[in-house]
Amino acid sequence: MTTGAPPPLRTARPRRSGPLRYLPLGIAAWLVLEIWLLTVVASATSGLTVFLLLVAGLVLGSAVIKRAGRRAFRKLSEAVQQQQSGVTPSAESDKGGGALTMLGGLLLILPGLISDALGLLLLLPPLQKALGRYAERTFERKVREATPGGLGDAFQQARMHRPDGKVVQGEVIRDDEPPMPRPDGPQLPR
Repeated sequence: MTTGAPPPLRTARPRRSGPLRYLPLGIAAWLVLEIWLLTVVASATSGLTVFLLLVAGLVLGSAVIKRAGRRAFRKLSEAVQQQQSGVTPSAESDKGGGALTMLGGLLLILPGLISDALGLLLLLPPLQKALGRYAERTFERKVREATPGGLGDAFQQARMHRPDGKVVQGEVIRDDEPPMPRPDGPQLPR
């Protein structure tokens, strides 16, 4: 039976970019390296030392995440109170310090010595500021490259290029003023 509707077009799966293509391989290599390093340290010292290092990372990471979460909640509540009282909230640019602190805590919680070292590095304020500036510049560059008019245009273009069936593409013409009489003939009633 034919419905008259055209068959749905098969869209090709979008290709992954270079770094995303190798992400699973990178994660697997990182896990193998973490396990190898743990066994090397365990054979050099003892299993109890490795266990204590892992527990210390878990406890320290939990404390870091808890502290960063409390600080973020406090800043949010202060901003809401300032906004409700009519005062414009102060624009303290944290440059992603809170997010990087939480990421450092998460890396400390993950079992492994390499992740612990990376987590401790992310807790250093100079490194947080440098990474925050880098991330901000990268994000702004990507937004500028994606759309010539800004972030609002990016969402508009995404909707126009991928209509979901609920949005009808078209142009709105407003007819606020009555039409002007034509000088070339009689006017027809509206």
